[in-house]
Amino acid sequence: MHVGADRTPNRLIHEKSPYLQQHAFNPVDWYPWGEEAFDRARREEKPIFLSIGYSTCHWCHVMERESFEDPETALLMNQLFVNIKVDREERPDVDHVYMTAAQALNGNGGWPLSAWLMPDLVPFYVGTYFPPRPAFGRPSFSDALRSLHNAWINEREKVVRTSQAILGAIEKGSVIAAPTSEPVPLNPIVERCLEQLERSYDPRHGGFSGAPKFPRPSILEFLFRCHAVQGSERAFAMAHRTLHCMASGGMYDQLGGGFARYSVDAEWRVPHFEKMLYDQGQLVAACADAVRVEPDPFLEGVIRQTIAYLERDLMNSDGLFYSAEDADSEGEEGTFYVWTLRQLAELLTESEQVAMQLRYGLTAEGNFEHGRNVLHTSMAIEQVAARIGVTVPEVEELIAGAHARLFEARSSRPRPHRDEKILTSWNGLMLSGLARAAMALDAPAYAETACTAADLLLGSMIVDGRLMHRLKDGEVKIDGYLDDYAFLSAGLLDLYEATFDVRYLREADRLVRLAGALFWDEEAGGYFMASGADPSVLVRSKSDHDGAEPSGNSVMAMNLLRLGNLFHDEELLLKAERTIALFMARVADYPIMMPLMAAAALMQSQPPRQIVLAESANLQETAVLIRQARARYRPGTGLLLVPHEGLDTWLAERLPVLEEMVPLDGHAAAYVCERFVCQRPVTELSE
Repeated sequence: MHVGADRTPNRLIHEKSPYLQQHAFNPVDWYPWGEEAFDRARREEKPIFLSIGYSTCHWCHVMERESFEDPETALLMNQLFVNIKVDREERPDVDHVYMTAAQALNGNGGWPLSAWLMPDLVPFYVGTYFPPRPAFGRPSFSDALRSLHNAWINEREKVVRTSQAILGAIEKGSVIAAPTSEPVPLNPIVERCLEQLERSYDPRHGGFSGAPKFPRPSILEFLFRCHAVQGSERAFAMAHRTLHCMASGGMYDQLGGGFARYSVDAEWRVPHFEKMLYDQGQLVAACADAVRVEPDPFLEGVIRQTIAYLERDLMNSDGLFYSAEDADSEGEEGTFYVWTLRQLAELLTESEQVAMQLRYGLTAEGNFEHGRNVLHTSMAIEQVAARIGVTVPEVEELIAGAHARLFEARSSRPRPHRDEKILTSWNGLMLSGLARAAMALDAPAYAETACTAADLLLGSMIVDGRLMHRLKDGEVKIDGYLDDYAFLSAGLLDLYEATFDVRYLREADRLVRLAGALFWDEEAGGYFMASGADPSVLVRSKSDHDGAEPSGNSVMAMNLLRLGNLFHDEELLLKAERTIALFMARVADYPIMMPLMAAAALMQSQPPRQIVLAESANLQETAVLIRQARARYRPGTGLLLVPHEGLDTWLAERLPVLEEMVPLDGHAAAYVCERFVCQRPVTELSE
């Protein structure tokens, strides 16, 4: 928040969103999204300028400094338009409408998103960042304001026609109709998805594109499932190397843990430094899946260090997780994370500095800007040892000592801004990461952290039985979206397997069924993003892209299959089948658009399997069997526990067959089943 003694706050001062708070002292007469602004635009017959972003968005900060804090530009905005600010993380439904318009008009989008709207909220022009002076082939922001105002005053009919054409493009891009032909065969689409990923794969640096390079954890989950179901060693190798390359590069915080948003280059060397909770949750889960496929001390270390970062820097005192940390500090991008050789010389011994320079490719010229360096693993420990003539353990000791001193020194620097709102959806992704890490590393403490967060979410984010989206400063607000229900349910299903606390299974089942009542499209299948209760949102969209965050439809398809297979529930399985059919038809020509939906199709093609563990009075032998069940990556196989003291009433009613699964001659036993037709019980899963 930009506060000055001589500055008067605008309406955004009353908002809880950190992004809106950052603009609360702009000289712009900002409104939050709502009827007050809409009513003024209608009464005064004035167009709306809509600016959408989020609090850790670098270019949002740039546009604010250049334009929204400039008194002359603000005066122009206030005279010509009704100005509205939206936090895309609070209102993804609003963002989706105008981002769809930007992509239809320009072929791409991004934030800040700048849209000019009719008083009825239909856009007539959409762009992204506008500079203060003409540059990058774009007009200046002031020129854009004047030009669009002139069109509104003098070419109104043309503006109206344009707005109607854009509305048509929004509707076309948002509405996904039911397939009119026979269902698309799923196996060829899955195969094409794998083939496309193989063609785009970077064998040297990992990842599936050139610069800039994004993680896209949904791709990794698809590849792990291809390995598990189809035995594709190539699929596992691509995902595994990608994780190693990301975690070795500057995109991963080598001192403090945690992944940056993306890499600006193809080598994962220089990051865009913001850290988002949704990336941490998904990438911890991906690393844990990799470890459950094949033990990997390096990735185990990445999991532990990233969770330590989250608990230290991105968790509130209650145990819920904040949304993000900014890329900027002290007015510049990356300042908190980068180093000059002079700074290293002031903090480290000569031997430590030499080891760090070799290990991380640090130079006097710098591998970033202005002679500064990002820590990026450039040389193996063994090579460093050979270069400086010492043993590997001695190099490890030098590096560890240097890390500790640099981390301590960095801790005294001004920290990047932290977005402290709590989002149900992103916390749900984090539950999955923690639960899978707990199983992969046999680390009950991670499951306990997840349980604390889950209990808080279920206790504070449910109002009148329904999920809410955002918690900030004690205020729970905004009705939950599909992503909130889908991601939290998935996290609770993972957490049940990590704890066998039936409360989490029961609540996941309830939320999935409630999501059906709120978001299910009975006509076409699939789920809408929002409930449709807000009339200010022009169209009711369905998310159809597994990008930085997975599509709520992809995650919900997985949830439906997991619960439907576990409980023999035909209603849930039919919803899964219709959801997969709807979206797979849409992405048949471009399968990597929704790799997680392709993974759901792969799961649907397999017979449902279960491992039911019957607990004995000997808790130690039961614990051994439970560890064996959790330690291996088995997508599509549900885990259930029959406690020694008896089944929970709810679970017994849902699955009466569990009553028959008892210890074997008094010993803890595992029943390995397919469609609940079970093999003979065993006391060792290796059997």
